[in-house]
Amino acid sequence: MSPRKILATMTATAALIAGPVLTAEASTTTAFSQQTRAAGLTAAQTAGLQQQVDALLASDPSARQVSANKLSTAGGSVVLRAPGQSETRDLAAPDTALACNNGHLCIVDGNGNNYDYYRCGYYDFNGVGNGTFNNNQTSGTRARFYNSDGSERWSHVAKGSGTASWTPVYHIRPC
Repeated sequence: MSPRKILATMTATAALIAGPVLTAEASTTTAFSQQTRAAGLTAAQTAGLQQQVDALLASDPSARQVSANKLSTAGGSVVLRAPGQSETRDLAAPDTALACNNGHLCIVDGNGNNYDYYRCGYYDFNGVGNGTFNNNQTSGTRARFYNSDGSERWSHVAKGSGTASWTPVYHIRPC
């Protein structure tokens, strides 16, 4: 057998043994699918969750999907409550309860979505309905919440927590 045929046979054999090569995007999509299956989501629920993720990705160019229901954003992160789930949990770590760490401003909106801000800045906000907040930043740090026209709606000085109507809040400045 010629050296070329031997090399071609070895290459074909190696490809069969190694299996298909997945791109990073394909392996990430597979991981997200495994997360939704493990959470017991139906195909329709998974599609609905991905539509919510896609809407947030479209509205925030800095956002990156890091699990089936969690996005990393310029200001922090957002974990969407998965359809059919009673609690909001990152599907990549479903046994770990979400916490509001020291130095963070955390918000749960009326849909159960959890927003965790830990970087100073001025951010668009997509929360809706009535929910809660935990201003767990350094004592004295003022979190500001803005109307659609950019005027300040209200503010809160850390440390503290409370309830709020998120539908009229369009922008947030955590600190």
